[in-house]
Amino acid sequence: MKFSENWLREWVNPEISTEELVAQVTMAGLEVDEVESVAEDFSGVVVGEILAAEKHPNADKLQVCRVSDGAEEYQVVCGAPNARAGIKIPFAKVGAVLGPDFKIKKAKLRQVESFGMLCAAAELGISDDNDGLLELSNEAPVGKDFRQYLDLDDSIIDVDLTPNRSDCLSIAGMAREVGVLNNTDLTPVDIAPSDVQIQDTFNVRVESSNACPRYVGRIIKGVNVASQTPLWMSEKLRRSGIRTIDPIVDITNYVMLELGQPMHAFDLANLNGSVVVRDAVADEKITLLDGQELTLRSDTLVIADEKGPLAVAGIMGGEFSGVNENTQDIFLESAFFAPIALAGKARSYGLHTDSSHRFERGVDATLQEKAIERATALIIEIAGGQVGPLTEVVSESYLPKANQVTLRRKKLDQYLAVSLEQSQVTEILTRLGMSLVEETDEAWTISAPSHRFDIEIEADLIEEVARIYGYDNLPSSMPTAAVNFKPVTETKTAIQSVRATLVANGYQEAVTYSFIDPALSKQFCPDIDPVPLANPISSDMGVMRPSLVPSLVKTYLYNQNRQQSRVRLFETGRRFIGRVSELDKLDQQERIAGLIAGSRAPEGWYHKNESVDFYDLKAHVEALFGLNQGRVPTFERADVVYLHPGRSARVLIDGKEVGVLGELHPRFAKELGINQAVYIFDLELDAVLSAQLPLYSAVSKFPEVRRDLALVVDRQTPVSAMESIVAKNAGEAFQKVAVFDVYQGQGIDESKKSVALGLTWQHPSHTLSDEEVNNTVDQIISALTEELGAVIRG
Repeated sequence: MKFSENWLREWVNPEISTEELVAQVTMAGLEVDEVESVAEDFSGVVVGEILAAEKHPNADKLQVCRVSDGAEEYQVVCGAPNARAGIKIPFAKVGAVLGPDFKIKKAKLRQVESFGMLCAAAELGISDDNDGLLELSNEAPVGKDFRQYLDLDDSIIDVDLTPNRSDCLSIAGMAREVGVLNNTDLTPVDIAPSDVQIQDTFNVRVESSNACPRYVGRIIKGVNVASQTPLWMSEKLRRSGIRTIDPIVDITNYVMLELGQPMHAFDLANLNGSVVVRDAVADEKITLLDGQELTLRSDTLVIADEKGPLAVAGIMGGEFSGVNENTQDIFLESAFFAPIALAGKARSYGLHTDSSHRFERGVDATLQEKAIERATALIIEIAGGQVGPLTEVVSESYLPKANQVTLRRKKLDQYLAVSLEQSQVTEILTRLGMSLVEETDEAWTISAPSHRFDIEIEADLIEEVARIYGYDNLPSSMPTAAVNFKPVTETKTAIQSVRATLVANGYQEAVTYSFIDPALSKQFCPDIDPVPLANPISSDMGVMRPSLVPSLVKTYLYNQNRQQSRVRLFETGRRFIGRVSELDKLDQQERIAGLIAGSRAPEGWYHKNESVDFYDLKAHVEALFGLNQGRVPTFERADVVYLHPGRSARVLIDGKEVGVLGELHPRFAKELGINQAVYIFDLELDAVLSAQLPLYSAVSKFPEVRRDLALVVDRQTPVSAMESIVAKNAGEAFQKVAVFDVYQGQGIDESKKSVALGLTWQHPSHTLSDEEVNNTVDQIISALTEELGAVIRG
């Protein structure tokens, strides 16, 4: 809602500055977005009149004008295309100052002297129009200070209103608020019934009373559409962001801004039979005032006559029935449309108008007659005409009823943390237009005014009292509460540590929706029927995700499509597996999933540009389980539908599967348009966070003993199986086993591989002898031979 500050002060004028007014309105919940001056700072500009304009002797595009300021005449050279004799314009005399540093001086243009400058609107900072001189009304007083003439010491205030405060979409509404905030009386415009001069009426029939419970109309004959909109009105409209069109349209727009009631005027000559307020017939067509043709739906309310639709109710009038330059008689309408009947209609047709903006949020249902009387008086004053009687159709049962709400003293004190005087609360409520139904020491029962649709419950009244009393005046205190802190257990790793570990490895945390495309869900988890959403945001968010992996892959694709080839992502969240019929049994397991692709290290001259592989991902997973002495995972070959069959593994803890990792299946990569290898892990979060209680053990002061073994085993034998057998048979002094070489090639059978293990022992109480170690090594070799068919490599 944009409006002129001076216009507001015509209604209510508290003794506060513009800055104080803006701060006050904002703190009352009506946020001011912007305050701008109506014009730039200038001086020395008067209303001038061009008496004569002749072609410049030495320039084709310049004219030599004779300009009067009411007292003297001046010669001014001007290049504006509309400079001509007989028009009045802003005249900056010699010595005038435009802006901070532009002073008008005597000049000579192509050997012709010029004494001043004729101004365009843009040169005075009034608007961006720089196409020609700013032409003024013929009634403009020549010689009057231009700044005073247009009342340019003014500000334009732009207020961003929340949808519930439609009562402030007018000067009257804003004035009510400012008056209440400053305890200042209003000076509203005087609206009296117009003198009826003719008895002509036009029949009105309302078929959709639930959508239009009140419709008021009036005929005015003999209006002069060619008359000029007064300067005071056109300036107020311009400062509110509305351009002038003709006096009839300008007056309806002016009343809408002044009182908050949208109106429309029809050309009476183009109406047939009677005005009918009804639902549109499906596929009925109408051409709007902006030239756009609409094909209407049956749920759209229209104003029609016996031939067809004249306007889309509450949104925009039709081109055929609108006021034009030939109009002599008009039918003026002012109606109340139920907000629920118009909600979303304008947007569904790709429209948004000042009328729809107000009707969708709610217009005062008692305002229609007052608005039509105000508009009638202005039309008679500006365009003349003869006034007919009002025609009103009302369905009382469908009009909004005043809400009665009770405000309890106990609740008010509790929420405001301060106890206000009884009289002070009563005064605030009555100043807001509430009618007191009952008042006791314990409560107030009020009837909400017709313009306040949002007063429905007790909390609404508490908010009203708080904002009028002033949020700054309410006491501030720190909330106190008894907080029982849970002890931090050492058998669980903090999720922050998991995130920090991944971030340290170059990952970035992703946060994706819990719902995904049903097709994507079927692709990655074909054996799981996903849980469908009853009301999805869009078709590609139709089901709850059975895995975090599809969302991460989709996020990777988003990055790939924006030339980001090195990607490392992880996400923690829930996966959802179950049936709609048994939502109470829905499996909502917390998971952690990650994805890597691209180069192993960021681009640089100091290392090779190598791509990540399976073992990079495996190392990251092992690092997660290694936090806080987490349990050591083992890995087995996996068969997962979306992973490469030869480059994937199950992750096991104590023999129980807790996740998978591996390369995205090439078939999936091709179908999705992925252009490089992508590696993924998906783990149970609880398994990652599970940790062992740290146990102290003394550091041995005795030397370590190491033995290396090179064993030939079947190529398919997992090294983890060899490590497990070593650990079982290596004795209590055993420390660790390390794989330091794997060989396949010349000298080794094609179905075999050579694995070199480094075994380390260290006893806490004595130095180990060769005999003890050799016996243990023999035992290990025997176990490996027996269980895996391992042979010492010769």
